[in-house]
Amino acid sequence: MKNVQFTETVLRDANQSLIATRLPFEKFEPILETIDRAGFYSVECWGGATFDVCLRFLGEDPWERLRKIRAKMPNTKLQMLLRGQNLLGYKHYSDDVVRRFVRASVRNGIDIIRMFDALNDIDNLKVAVEETVKSGAMASGAISYTTSPVHTLDKYVTMAKELRQMGVSSLCIKDMAGILSPKSAYDLVSALKDAVDLPIVMHTHCTTGLAFMTYLKAIEAGADVIDTAISPFSGGTSQPATETLDYTLREMGYETGLNGDALLKMADFFKPVRNDAIADGTLNPISLTTDTQCLTYQIPGGMLSNLLSQLKMLGALDKFDEALLETPRVRKDMGYPPLVTPTSQLVGTQAVQNVLAGERYKNVGAEIKAYCRGEYGKTPAPIDPEVRAKILGSDKPIEGRYADTLPKDIYEKAAKELGDTARSEEDVLSYIAFPQVAEKFFAERKAKEERVCKYSIVSVEE
Repeated sequence: MKNVQFTETVLRDANQSLIATRLPFEKFEPILETIDRAGFYSVECWGGATFDVCLRFLGEDPWERLRKIRAKMPNTKLQMLLRGQNLLGYKHYSDDVVRRFVRASVRNGIDIIRMFDALNDIDNLKVAVEETVKSGAMASGAISYTTSPVHTLDKYVTMAKELRQMGVSSLCIKDMAGILSPKSAYDLVSALKDAVDLPIVMHTHCTTGLAFMTYLKAIEAGADVIDTAISPFSGGTSQPATETLDYTLREMGYETGLNGDALLKMADFFKPVRNDAIADGTLNPISLTTDTQCLTYQIPGGMLSNLLSQLKMLGALDKFDEALLETPRVRKDMGYPPLVTPTSQLVGTQAVQNVLAGERYKNVGAEIKAYCRGEYGKTPAPIDPEVRAKILGSDKPIEGRYADTLPKDIYEKAAKELGDTARSEEDVLSYIAFPQVAEKFFAERKAKEERVCKYSIVSVEE
């Protein structure tokens, strides 16, 4: 009997996809011990946007949040998502900072680091993989799935072999837009299984309505682990429902190892959490619907809503159809990057700029210039030379790996800038990732502690 294991995403990707990661620790703390008993292969609970959102919106220290989850879940592998050389931010960091961040993540409770690069540039994953293995955690190498004339089965197999050589202990097919079809999933998993002797993890979203079928065909081809979300936080731009796939696979003769009672308690717990999010407007019901436009335009659901909000802010919603058509053109000009953070934002924003200006690449942001200089890595196909010349002017593209050009003393400088404000290495790393956001958080943390201290003194005196 074949085993199929599950990674539960409700603490990270499911709530990131549906409610923009606005799930404070106190909201899910009571269910953590039940999740720990459910029998998951792993629980994705950190990384992605959680780090930024904790500091910026939730008033939580992301490192402390991780330690609290670890304390409540001693028996389950905790997993995070890391953007390779970008860590959890939107630009490249020096190798020293990447190594420190990986070590700190493992030290604070992470067992599996799933890492991807927005361009599938293997050079942007090397340091993170190496340090993860050295720190005693599991490195899961992710292939950002997309379709284009240059994204072939052979290319994906080559990348898988390179990741295997690097030392990853599993391979993840990361289908962020939900565009991986059942047939393509079967073909890709089969090809990877033939090429490398590693567990294959499947990650997709329900955005286009393909996900359940895609998982079944991937499992038929030999996929070992699937990413799912407990039912109240499943569907739409999130993952397929955990209980539905558990039920289906058991009926088909697979062993999942999941505890049905624990899943039932999890679902009962998260139903009111979801309902509250709908009631207060955090969860837009549109996020729970199926949107097949991704299959036509290759635009992930989050990117689609981003395009809409950008145009709405600029009072140009009537330009939406034009922006939709312009997006794949910009993507082609930029060398067919997979549309995932941060390249989805770069391409989408530039498409809007082109449409509003009435001239292509008349207005260009700093990020697109950095992309064309090579600051994000090697593009899957060459950037259109005419477009690059128009964007860069006399600037020359970087040769080699961008991280090698960065200063070697970023951590030391940041520690010096913070002085006594930083209480730990983790504080310094938070500041390097999001300087202004972290500074504001540190100031609020101090003020809160002073208020508590003052209140305690008054209480004692009374």
